[in-house]
Amino acid sequence: MPPPPELVRFTTAERWVHRTTSALMLVAILTAAFLYVPQLAELVGRRRLLVLVHEWSGVLLPGPLLVGLVFRSVRADLRRLDRFGPQDKGWTWRAVRHGTQHAGPADKFNAGQKLYASVIAGATLVMVGTGLILWFPHLAGLDVRTGATFVHDWLALVIGVLVIGHIRMAVKDPTARRGMRTGRVPRDWARQEHELWDEAVTPEDGDRPSAGAR
Repeated sequence: MPPPPELVRFTTAERWVHRTTSALMLVAILTAAFLYVPQLAELVGRRRLLVLVHEWSGVLLPGPLLVGLVFRSVRADLRRLDRFGPQDKGWTWRAVRHGTQHAGPADKFNAGQKLYASVIAGATLVMVGTGLILWFPHLAGLDVRTGATFVHDWLALVIGVLVIGHIRMAVKDPTARRGMRTGRVPRDWARQEHELWDEAVTPEDGDRPSAGAR
């Protein structure tokens, strides 16, 4: 059987987890900007509403992934993101110097994507924890609230920079965006950008419909 011209990269469940998480993250970042930048805050004025939207978008951030854990495809990709193989050693440094096409073979997710996912996941948990302390100040002492405020504010800046970088990389790769939008990518792109994943995919995998599977 000849190899399929397209491969299923993401199921429906995976794409919806990504979309809903992205939407919540962008809302949290934008409302934070309007809360902390005086010039932006003056444009809105309704600070209490901004605070409420910011609080709920932040605390709901882990929700889409928790729901997605019901689906086998989401759990499988989480395992891929959590495992660094021999091919990942030095990949990020080579990609920064020479571009992803010359960084060496990659699995379904390259080392840069794995690092980004790990940092964002950890940072999100810290942000939710510190955010809850600020949301319910009576549950902690002044020293704890002061420390939580410091961590929350600076980590928000780090997350904002990382998300902007993530969006910038996505803008530069329309095929990757298509994979997240439709679930499918051309086999040639997979062979070029994720060679180890392409080699591991069978013809049956390539023909499998893009749907969430339990």
